Amino acid sequence: MEQGIIVKGTGGFYDVLTDQGKIVTCRLRGRLRLEDERVLVGDRVKITCSDREGVVEEVLPRSNALIRPPIANVDQVMVVAAAAQPDPIPLLFDRILVHVEKAGLKAFIVINKVDLAPDAAEELKEYYQTAGYPVLLASAAQGRGLEEVRECLKGRITTLAGPSGVGKSSLINALAPGFSLETGDISEKLRRGRHTTRTVSLLALPWGGLIADTPGFSRLEMIDIEVEDLQYMFPEFEPYHSECQFRGCLHRHEPNCRVKEAVADGAIARQRYEHYLLFLDEVEENKPY
Repeated sequence: MEQGIIVKGTGGFYDVLTDQGKIVTCRLRGRLRLEDERVLVGDRVKITCSDREGVVEEVLPRSNALIRPPIANVDQVMVVAAAAQPDPIPLLFDRILVHVEKAGLKAFIVINKVDLAPDAAEELKEYYQTAGYPVLLASAAQGRGLEEVRECLKGRITTLAGPSGVGKSSLINALAPGFSLETGDISEKLRRGRHTTRTVSLLALPWGGLIADTPGFSRLEMIDIEVEDLQYMFPEFEPYHSECQFRGCLHRHEPNCRVKEAVADGAIARQRYEHYLLFLDEVEENKPY
């Protein structure tokens, strides 16, 4: 049997990129179709091949899996924002980053369309660098910053995250023009992007690595997160956890809280902290007690 990775799934057929570098279109073996767990793009599989098509015989254990976008075994997440058109929404990006942290994945942020609003791009860059995330400035339209993005993608399996309209597909097209992915315009009425990517697929990058072109999204609910764990999904809180007066401090109403002091001192962005409090309320509301 050969091994490979599922790079696309449509209508019960799966394209598998084998370790030998060829694409084989496969069906699932019958017993796999009956299993409850969904087969995802990114799954490592064992296949057998005939003259007509291949068959997925076994899905190998995953190192990780995401729900939105539905993909497995990724190394990192490239969170794409736009400096303008649409305007950046830090609350949404902080929500995405919480889910990335929950999955145990590394994230870096690319701010696209910097040519449209350079000052806003610099402000957003400082906001996320203060939180501890690598931030790159780019313009798919002008070709700016693409070499730095390529270097971050090289040799890794990367999935994109970000709302529609920020230019995820445009960035991929600019990085590797041979893909020619469909791109969309911004709705003049709603000032939001139009969805152009409808399914998840992994694309092999010419310089090494795979990147997932994924559907945009605008909502992620805080589910399956424990109240006491949320604070650990904000990396900038980490230096202060052990310095709070009370063990199990949630950094909300407790006295002598070092996280709140760090916010007051400007070491932690106040808006990030306010988003943490909003998410904390949401997590508590989702609990059955």
